[in-house]
This record gives sequence, structure tokens and C-alpha cells, in this order.
Amino acid sequence: MIVSQWEEERMNKGWIYVGLTSFFELVWILGFNIASVWWHWIFIVGFIFVDFYFLTKACQVLPTGTVYAIFAAIGTLGTSLMDVFIFNETINAGKIFFIVILIIGVAGLKMADSLEERKIQEGMK
Repeated sequence: MIVSQWEEERMNKGWIYVGLTSFFELVWILGFNIASVWWHWIFIVGFIFVDFYFLTKACQVLPTGTVYAIFAAIGTLGTSLMDVFIFNETINAGKIFFIVILIIGVAGLKMADSLEERKIQEGMK
């Protein structure tokens, strides 16, 4: 029982790392768009290092394929939404369709990963 609780806490921490790496990815991508002087790039490089730190931590706890798929999907979704809401780009039905496909794919990966976690925990009992 203690082992499975420890494993669950570890997995939850992994998902927090995925959230943090995804957030910092969006921060440095936003920086690419708004940097106007050389010293802005110092902050952008710093955010990239923080981003990859959390990406590494997430991959130590969760399956790397799942982490990367979610990281890339959130980055794609977030970048698309930034373009529309911050930089006044247009959005069309095609973009919305593929954004929905991404969201469904990420949700499917999370459900598949949760199923695998449950099977592992049942095997420990």
C-alpha cells in the first residue's frame, strides 16, 4: 500500500513537471515574438533552460513518448492560441478542426497512460 501511494505521488509530480515544461515552452516562444533588444534573448535562453529542466524531470517519472507528445501538443495549441489572441492572427475551421484532433489525442494518451499505471498498481498488490 505504501509503495503504490509513493508511486502515485511520483506520477502526480511528473504531471506537474509536464505542466511546468509546457508553460515555460510557451513563455520562451512568446519571447521569440516580442524580443526587440539583445538582452531580451538572455531571458529567453534562461526560460529555455528552465523548460528543458522540467522536461527532463518529467521524463524521469513518466513515459518519455507520452511526455513529449503532450509537451508538443500543448506547445502547438498554445502557440496557435497566442497567435490568435495576442498577435491578432486569423483562425479558420481547418485550424480549429486540427486543434480539436490534438486535444483528443492528448486526452487519449493521458487515459492510456492512466490505464497502464492502474495495471502496474494492481500487479503490486
